[in-house]
Amino acid sequence: MSWLYRRVIRPVLFSQNSEVIHDRTLQALAWGARRPPLVRLVPAVYGAPELPVDCLGLTFPNPVGLAAGMDKEAVALPMWEAFGFGFCEMGGVTWHAQPGNPKPRMFRAVSDGALVNRMGFNNGGALALASQLDAWRDAALWPAHPVGVNLGRSKVTPNDRAIEDYASSFKTLREKADFFVVNVSSPNTPNLRELQDRSALNAILTELKRLNCESAGKEKPLLVKIAPDLSPEALDQIAEVAIAHRLDGLVATNTTVTRPATAEPRSALVYSESGGLSGRPVRTRSTEVIRHLYRRTAGRIPIIGVGGIFSADDAWEKIIAGATLVQIYTGMVYEGPAIAGDIVRGLVQKLGNRSWSDVVGSAA
Repeated sequence: MSWLYRRVIRPVLFSQNSEVIHDRTLQALAWGARRPPLVRLVPAVYGAPELPVDCLGLTFPNPVGLAAGMDKEAVALPMWEAFGFGFCEMGGVTWHAQPGNPKPRMFRAVSDGALVNRMGFNNGGALALASQLDAWRDAALWPAHPVGVNLGRSKVTPNDRAIEDYASSFKTLREKADFFVVNVSSPNTPNLRELQDRSALNAILTELKRLNCESAGKEKPLLVKIAPDLSPEALDQIAEVAIAHRLDGLVATNTTVTRPATAEPRSALVYSESGGLSGRPVRTRSTEVIRHLYRRTAGRIPIIGVGGIFSADDAWEKIIAGATLVQIYTGMVYEGPAIAGDIVRGLVQKLGNRSWSDVVGSAA
């Protein structure tokens, strides 16, 4: 199926504007998600074998998840499980609804298997996402796998009020999802990455942990998503904050503001655009960050590995570097909807008779 997608379907899709075809595809998936018979048929073609992993106090049917950004408003939520993903992360969502940055804002460097985007957290806001998640539950279409939510800071909110912004979203959505990722690393919201500083991140996590503890229900796992562009010293500070707060996990990494060298004119044109770069060029750096964090935390804090995962080999590289789970975004754009099942089948073969805990971080 991946061959068919790459050779036949992808050329047709890639002949259109990147964001336009993303929106059209998501609309089609949203239509299908509201039709249970269709959702039940999809796994026959795209499903993944079982490879259960216990992490974050949750059980994941397999370790391959959908990264944030693909389905910001959860309009196609039931479809991601049908496509073989072991979990999915909705968002990024902000407290205030916002249109994001001016278009065009998403670009493909096809020869490099890369994307550049400067979307800017375009979404309908936390209240709208809460309503959408409730609608899936009310329709008895909630997936069996864990569902996460990625929390961003609203563009209109200055950094000195970021705590209030994140807290409002978290309070609204806390009972709607299984885990939450605090996004302080998107390069597309002005000054957002400053919140990765030790003092700023410490203040945000202190408030979210307080709200989490005060809730009547079970505490929800809290993770932080970080940038691949941080220095070793900055990574060490984040590791220290994560340990001090007994953070449930880290997501490594977001997109990068750096650009690879290229002699290909079309890629060079894409790389001249501002925004975050994802895909194959960020794979190695993402793995380096995972390995560094795994070592600094002595494997005590679970890591979700993201960045340049197109195959089981790519996923395995991150797992043995220290990632307990992995996520895909750009890989799905280039490899198609069979990617999750293909990767899980490859991981099953690589794992053999070993336990998952034996291989996580085994090359760190």
